[in-house]
Amino acid sequence: MENLIYVIMRGFAIGVLISAPMGPIGMLVIQRTLTKGRWPAFFTGIGASISDLFYCILTGAGIAFITDFIASQQLLLQIFGSIAIAIFGIYLFRKNPAKELQRPDVAETNTYWSDIVTGFLLTFSNPLILFFIIGLFARFNFLLPEFRYYHYAAGYLSIAVGALAWWFLITFLVNKMRTHFNVRSLYLLNRIIGSLLMLFAVVGTVSALFDL
Repeated sequence: MENLIYVIMRGFAIGVLISAPMGPIGMLVIQRTLTKGRWPAFFTGIGASISDLFYCILTGAGIAFITDFIASQQLLLQIFGSIAIAIFGIYLFRKNPAKELQRPDVAETNTYWSDIVTGFLLTFSNPLILFFIIGLFARFNFLLPEFRYYHYAAGYLSIAVGALAWWFLITFLVNKMRTHFNVRSLYLLNRIIGSLLMLFAVVGTVSALFDL
């Protein structure tokens, strides 16, 4: 029982820490909270959490194999991720928030699947996060020989819960601030976030090319 509580607590912490860094997906969630409402943004976070959980499972299944693959394909992976981020950046930069500014309660539920897919793809396009996950697993001693399959099942479930709790909190807080934003400020926010995403893409591409 002690081991089970141990892995659940650490799994929850890992889930929060994986989601917490304010990278491209975090900025996209904030932008969607303000323009589309809380729940489309939260479902975007769900997509990101699914991708993070997938990478966590891969990490637990075979750290050596995964790190070797990433090391050998790092250039292609980094360029692919940069292209995906650049596409989102250009899309947000050119987007007119006046066309989609609406109350969260009138958002169409049939867009939630596309929100999940967007969040998943944007997070999945950065497989280098595996190194961060490996570091967290090592820091929290998440992989121990005495653990049984049910320990890991509970641990991975708690990772997902931790990630979802983070996105739930972020979308709640940002949604409380949405009344302070008008169309003009949202338009400026789109420009800023879009520019930052494109900057991330440029830095990632340049970094990959310098590693050649």
